[in-house]
Amino acid sequence: MKDKVSIITPCFNSAEYISDCIDSVVNQTYQNWEMIIIDDNSSDQSVKLIKKKKSTEGRIKLIELEENIGSAMARNEAIKAAKGRFIAFLDSDDKWYNNKLSIQIDYMKTNKIFFSFTSYDIISNNGNPTNNFISVPEKITYSQYLKNTIIGCLTVIIDTKNIRIPLMKDIRTSHDMILWLDILKNERYAFGLNKVLASYRLSSNSNTKNKLFAAIDVWRVYRNYERLNIINSLYNFIQYSFNAIKKRI
Repeated sequence: MKDKVSIITPCFNSAEYISDCIDSVVNQTYQNWEMIIIDDNSSDQSVKLIKKKKSTEGRIKLIELEENIGSAMARNEAIKAAKGRFIAFLDSDDKWYNNKLSIQIDYMKTNKIFFSFTSYDIISNNGNPTNNFISVPEKITYSQYLKNTIIGCLTVIIDTKNIRIPLMKDIRTSHDMILWLDILKNERYAFGLNKVLASYRLSSNSNTKNKLFAAIDVWRVYRNYERLNIINSLYNFIQYSFNAIKKRI
């Protein structure tokens, strides 16, 4: 039997998108998975829609939180509940191509890779293609990732047989960045598969104000978590800003 993949999906007021997200997992050609959706105390119809999907698909697991704790802490709760050898991440407003798991797991096993990510395309808020996509390098190191946060959380798969996943830090937007950096301190590379296997949605929150908050959080990662001095922080931040503009995110 193929190894199980645990898919970590935090959800907060995602009623508009969660059904498409779930369907993209249910339609995977790779069958041995569990989808752990952790609802972060939504006030819309998210839980109702998840339960409807769950009633006909036993591989969907729902954890309902009694108070809002943020996406980082929600992901941590889901990771603790995961049973699979492989951990994958998918936010509730994004979706996968139906061959994503099959292609990426085969790539990892064939090449003995423990931490991988892929290219992805960008869709509009209503799901229409934008004809933009993020192409990824063959591999990336800790120092390279500081300058280019190219790893899309929705594309990552980690082999927990070989990598222990540390808990995410409780920071507003860059908790996934810190997680990848923590892993890359012990793993020489994260390996990129340059195939578009996922779709990142530009939601109504993808605005200039939130991009500014994200940039501020990246700076805090440099200074408060990675303990870089001011010169190294400035150098990496300039490179990060240039690459972020290129990605148009």
